[in-house]
Amino acid sequence: MRKLISNGTIVNEGRTFKGNIVIENDRIIEISEHTTPRGTYDECVDATGCFVLPGVIDAHVHFREPGMEEKADIESETRAAAYGGVTSYFEMPNTSPQTTSIEALNDKFQRASRSSHINYSFFFGATNANCELIRHLDVHSVPGVKLFMGSSTGNMLVDRLGVLDEIFATSAAVGLPIMTHCEDSNIINANMKAAKERYGDDPDLTLHHKIRSEEACYRSSALAVDLALKHKTQLHIAHLSTARELELLNVPNAKHYVTLEAVIAHLLFTNDDYTTLGGLIKCNPSIKTLADRTELRKALADGRISTIGTDHAPHLLAQKQGGAAKATSGMPMIQFSLVAILELVDKGVLTIERMVELMAHAPAHRFQVNERGFLRPNYKADIAIVRPNSPWQVTEDIIQSKCKWSPLQGHCFNWKVEHTFCNGVHLLNKDVFNATPRGEKLSFR
Repeated sequence: MRKLISNGTIVNEGRTFKGNIVIENDRIIEISEHTTPRGTYDECVDATGCFVLPGVIDAHVHFREPGMEEKADIESETRAAAYGGVTSYFEMPNTSPQTTSIEALNDKFQRASRSSHINYSFFFGATNANCELIRHLDVHSVPGVKLFMGSSTGNMLVDRLGVLDEIFATSAAVGLPIMTHCEDSNIINANMKAAKERYGDDPDLTLHHKIRSEEACYRSSALAVDLALKHKTQLHIAHLSTARELELLNVPNAKHYVTLEAVIAHLLFTNDDYTTLGGLIKCNPSIKTLADRTELRKALADGRISTIGTDHAPHLLAQKQGGAAKATSGMPMIQFSLVAILELVDKGVLTIERMVELMAHAPAHRFQVNERGFLRPNYKADIAIVRPNSPWQVTEDIIQSKCKWSPLQGHCFNWKVEHTFCNGVHLLNKDVFNATPRGEKLSFR
């Protein structure tokens, strides 16, 4: 199959230019800037007025399968991803069973091979008891090791310094990066105990950012940086939520080993939004202050933050009710991540070239994804085509995630994802979806 995307504005590797892309089967074979390539094509897409981008790589999602399919599953959430221009994802290990054994990891790969619409891989989850298994991971199949240093689900909290030492040392030895969730559970537990004593069993959500506080995040992130420098381990700190944590990049040699991720929730919302959105925006780490959000946005542009993910984490709407203790943490974001960051481009927070770096190039580079994340000849044809000045509103009927809600319901976006190609397959064509699963297992290093 030979396809042509013509007359679009291509954004790739720091450049923006009018051009055309030729796809043959699953790969890009030509990118031309001036003249439309001649030839016979099985499909032509006129991208006049649109921006043609590498497909988004979301390195941080929770798709709930296996064990919590009433909330979400691989099929539903990868469909939502494709509607949002996302063509690859790395999924987190806190499912049921947790991805903390080789058998559970292989099971996820088998499930995705049957039902994932887009490209996939899965983090291996570290625990206090499974460090030796890291030595047996196929470094070409997984992006890295996920480590919960503080907050976790089930038995995935790793809080023994000796075990942390071993995990950082082992990951460095086998050449796998560690992605950390950094919150100090002792600080959080003390803050929650004090809040309950003062306000009752379920303190108001406006206290969530004080319970899961700046200090809790900073203390844990600082420990992770110390361990990474000690063992020369590549460390990616997930969902950074505070301005103070950005200062850790100033630690000598930190920039050689440490990179930072921001996620959509902390870039869009502030703690003031709890008064209107309540539990819909409750997440861990908590959404912090306007000053924190402002500094995180600055860090997108100046390079301190390396990647943007979603921490896409669907729950049933009934589970989002309650206060700081009872409302479940997490929200579905993958369908709207690209258009949300394009809205920040319109506001002058960052350039569209930098956005592409953060959402496609940098994840591919950080985790050494083979043949994806860039628009290049002989790379896989993972492409998102977006149109500006095309207003639409988020309503329940357009939400593809199985949970069928979003904190963005009612919001009007000015950008629209018109087309998504994954491995050369035209998955999304102006709201018409090709429902046959087409995702491929990602390869690394």
